[in-house]
Amino acid sequence: MLNDYLTSTRKQFEYFKSLGEKTFDQLTDEQLFWQYNAESNSIASIVKHLWGNMLSRWTDFLTTDGEKEWRQREAEFKNDLQTREAMLDLWNEGWACFFAALDSVNEENIDTIIYIRNQGHSIVEAINRQLAHYPYHVGQIVFIGKMVKDSAWSSLSIPRGGTQHYNAAKFEQPKHRAHFTEEFIKTNTPS
Repeated sequence: MLNDYLTSTRKQFEYFKSLGEKTFDQLTDEQLFWQYNAESNSIASIVKHLWGNMLSRWTDFLTTDGEKEWRQREAEFKNDLQTREAMLDLWNEGWACFFAALDSVNEENIDTIIYIRNQGHSIVEAINRQLAHYPYHVGQIVFIGKMVKDSAWSSLSIPRGGTQHYNAAKFEQPKHRAHFTEEFIKTNTPS
């Protein structure tokens, strides 16, 4: 069961990571740093926050608190990145840290209690916490992308008006067991 859980969650995280990247690919450099207003975050700021969270939560997660003393959470929301490359470096570093930690979970350590701000979590609880947190922010990234692209946005899911065709193609196939992300990863067809 542990392997099924870890495989499923990894696929879901990879799926949401890809949604962020497919959004970045549609945007100009300027659009990555656009803010709706002073109280809103740019895509780059959201990426910076995810990076800070991922490094803090998952660096030495079995032995140190997930809110590291070196983390500067408030600074994560400053819209001060200058280039797409700098943003992508943070994006990739954060996800690499997270996936390395996720890949290190096994039967020997799964029952370890880990801490985030002195609050104990099972490893499964900590993963589930981030399975809610990271997609929440990726959804913000996608929404901002849709706002700035307006009618030029290319849908990352079933396009408007395409549900009937999409469902008909699905129901033409025999019933089978598959993770919803497998089709997306193989064919880039949204599920």
